[in-house]
Amino acid sequence: MADLQAKFDTAAAEIKQLKAKPTDEEMLQVYSLFKQATVGDVNTGRPGMFDFTGKAKWDAWEKQKGKSKEDAMEEYVNLVVELKNKYGF
Repeated sequence: MADLQAKFDTAAAEIKQLKAKPTDEEMLQVYSLFKQATVGDVNTGRPGMFDFTGKAKWDAWEKQKGKSKEDAMEEYVNLVVELKNKYGF
């Protein structure tokens, strides 16, 4: 677990240093896996109808519901590696 945590922390830092910005859909996936890994299942109400960004982020996180912290961390690390290869680092 400590090794996975270290990989996760490294990936969380590296995602901010990509040479190009990933698509909105990719960023929602990054966000939702990060939240699931660090917080767990969504624990807030869905944002209001005019908060389009907030709703998209909440919906993406909600789709991760039930996923374990370790599984979310592993998927997050793998996604960051994929994005680093796609967008440069």
